[in-house]
Amino acid sequence: MSEKLTKQSIEETFQALSNWGRWGQDDELGTLNNVGAEQIINAARLIRKGKVFGLGVPLDQPLQSLPHKRWNPIHTFMQDGADVATGMFEGRLQYADDAINMPTHGSTHWDALAHVFNDGRMYNGHDARKYGSKGFGVNGIENMANKMVGRGVLLDVARFKGVDSLEDEYAISNAELDACAAAQNVTIEKGDFVIVRTGYQERFWARGDWAGHTTGMAPGLDFESCYWLKEKDVAAVAADNYAVEARPAEGEGFSYPWHGVVIPAMGLTMGEMFYLRELAADCAEDGVYEFFFCAPPLNLPGGSGSPINPQAIK
Repeated sequence: MSEKLTKQSIEETFQALSNWGRWGQDDELGTLNNVGAEQIINAARLIRKGKVFGLGVPLDQPLQSLPHKRWNPIHTFMQDGADVATGMFEGRLQYADDAINMPTHGSTHWDALAHVFNDGRMYNGHDARKYGSKGFGVNGIENMANKMVGRGVLLDVARFKGVDSLEDEYAISNAELDACAAAQNVTIEKGDFVIVRTGYQERFWARGDWAGHTTGMAPGLDFESCYWLKEKDVAAVAADNYAVEARPAEGEGFSYPWHGVVIPAMGLTMGEMFYLRELAADCAEDGVYEFFFCAPPLNLPGGSGSPINPQAIK
């Protein structure tokens, strides 16, 4: 980003791009309203090879790095094969049982519209200060449980720029998003799930060490992409980095200025830490960057987000 955003300029963007009331005063879906039956039916027609790509990072990977309030998934077995050896299952069904303890934003995930506030404001004019530790009565992730399906489009910006990964702090401009789409011979349409590859995550895979992954500098979308995403009327946006927007971002009073507009003002669902290596390679090989996309969150009432394992089907 070339210059620091002022609080006034961020507020002006907030007001200019606000979708409050666009789909009614009680709306809790935001830009997911852009996906209708027609978009889903057309997306299903994109399945031609029956090839499936899982876009969720395995939960045994420590994506969260210190210092950070989020912890990595803790996978615990309550019963396993060792219990068989003790004889405790004699005459009974022998089985394993396990549990997962993790933050909803700890790995590949969606952010709910209740995740980010701007001056206490939530999407569609709700006051965040009304909701405490029992969760959110509005804008929770459960509203998206049957909405995350449609046409997915990969914008492989790293490959378009001819690099394995964009440099830290590199902010992808709107012109670059359009140029990448044109080079890939794909058009962004209303209701699309746009997925951006920066190559950031693959650096950590290559070195086998996730230190600094969620606390350091990273490439991502420039603040101006707020306008691009509103103009295209996309359903959601996701990326392979940990914040979608470039980090660090310069905004007066905002450490994540892009977040402070797209979620509370636009009602735009966003996904972070998507695993894109195999999908990107396949798209480059066959030249097809569109696919059927499905990524339902957990039906978690009042949740601010949800871990997911998105599916891209070609």
